[in-house]
Amino acid sequence: MPIYEFKCLQCSHVFELLLMNSDEQVEMCCPQCKSENFERIISTTHYSMATGASGARPSAQTRTCSSGSCTTYDLPGHGD
Repeated sequence: MPIYEFKCLQCSHVFELLLMNSDEQVEMCCPQCKSENFERIISTTHYSMATGASGARPSAQTRTCSSGSCTTYDLPGHGD
């Protein structure tokens, strides 16, 4: 069940929408101001991990981008 996040372009309210299946019809409007003018945003995640098998640690790189700031996470995986 995917949860999608949206930002209202009218009032800047961020809201979530849970879709049970891809064929589901839902009324899409901002729950705060009822505007139909919004954009889908990438959800932030909260993830914690200890060191990988090779001792590699998770790292993050934050930089400025058009929407404010962007962060790239490097998580040790199976091959580390």
